[in-house]
Amino acid sequence: MISLATFATFYVAVLALQMSPGPDMLLILGRGVGQGRRVALLAATGATILAAAVQLPLLALGVASLMQASPVAFAILRWTGAAYLVWLGIRILTRAGQRDVSARAAGPVSDWTALREGMVSNLTNPKPLMFMLAFLPQFVDPTNGWPVAAQLLLLGGIQKLSGFTVLAAVAVGAGSIGGWLARHPGLIAWQERFTGLVMVGLGVRLALSGDTRSARL
Repeated sequence: MISLATFATFYVAVLALQMSPGPDMLLILGRGVGQGRRVALLAATGATILAAAVQLPLLALGVASLMQASPVAFAILRWTGAAYLVWLGIRILTRAGQRDVSARAAGPVSDWTALREGMVSNLTNPKPLMFMLAFLPQFVDPTNGWPVAAQLLLLGGIQKLSGFTVLAAVAVGAGSIGGWLARHPGLIAWQERFTGLVMVGLGVRLALSGDTRSARL
């Protein structure tokens, strides 16, 4: 079973990243303002739940096979993942406040189009899968009695459900949140700086620990 401290570290980092405006959140804001809550919620479902049905099995089977085939290869993956988290954090820090959070109205959108649009937005953006590949294995402990694939599916499922909760909240309040965010770019910039610092700190901590079971913030 994953320890409480490890889970807390995991979830703080996940939530920090999910609260930062990205392509999926901007899509939800746009759909919420332009077409209403229902369309925005369906787009959020596509971007999280439907995308997870594709991403999580690929991630779990791929990483589990890698760990069984070569501990050295997995160690390289861990170091690469830590480096990626540091790079991601620095990139977020240097681009803080530069996102366009304005939402534009558009014509009517069907339920299926909204679902598909959200799923395609997430699946065609390599960052979510890269983040999962770099991030989730850091919290896997092959010695805790749980299959590696099961741990990855659990962590990935929690990440996607958390993402849906965040995006659903944005969808529900999109009518006011979209305009409010556009009028407060400074707040967004500081939130992104916090996210960047969390990513850098986590990456450095994991790299220096040398053991995924010792990863803590």
